Amino acid sequence: MLLVTLRYLATGSFLQVVADFVGIHKSSACRIVYKVCRAIAGLHSTFIKMPVTDDEAQMISTRFYTIARFPRCIGAIDCTHIKISSPGGNQPEIFRNRKNFFSFNVQAICDADLKLQNIVCRWPGSSHDSFIFNNSNIRARFESGEYRNYILIGDSGYGIRPFLITPLANPITAAENLFNESQIRTRNPIERCFGVWKRRFPFLHLE
Repeated sequence: MLLVTLRYLATGSFLQVVADFVGIHKSSACRIVYKVCRAIAGLHSTFIKMPVTDDEAQMISTRFYTIARFPRCIGAIDCTHIKISSPGGNQPEIFRNRKNFFSFNVQAICDADLKLQNIVCRWPGSSHDSFIFNNSNIRARFESGEYRNYILIGDSGYGIRPFLITPLANPITAAENLFNESQIRTRNPIERCFGVWKRRFPFLHLE
């Protein structure tokens, strides 16, 4: 069952093709993929988590600091679109994103080693990145002071906050340009994370 599911996710093929490859009916393949994906997702709290202890936070911050000397960062945040077919129903257009295809807009936070720390995957493609963050549990946790003086870094799609640093809009001085360069290089892991994710599981490229 696990191998059927992994082949489906890793090839991005149709369920019928995967079912034919292992000699089962398409409906069986569908049930298997659903069951195994649910089981894998049920393990999320074990593998996808923000730092819990001071030592963990300090270690992650140090790894980010070695990239471009950006201090106190414990996560890079961004969103990526996962394609879906039109869901139909009464409001399918809320899933159509600015690039004119149907999707979920998935928010993720990763560390400097591309390991996912937090993920939000319930908003339609038309949702703006900042809207997703403002309605996420992770925002509330940072606002409550759970992560003390540590910060996240994101792109200009997010509003700047005491715990979320974005690039300067119009850098003029050498110091401002240096700040933006450091911020952008330190944010790079989340973009690479999405690239690795979709490369490893081409299923995420398809509808």
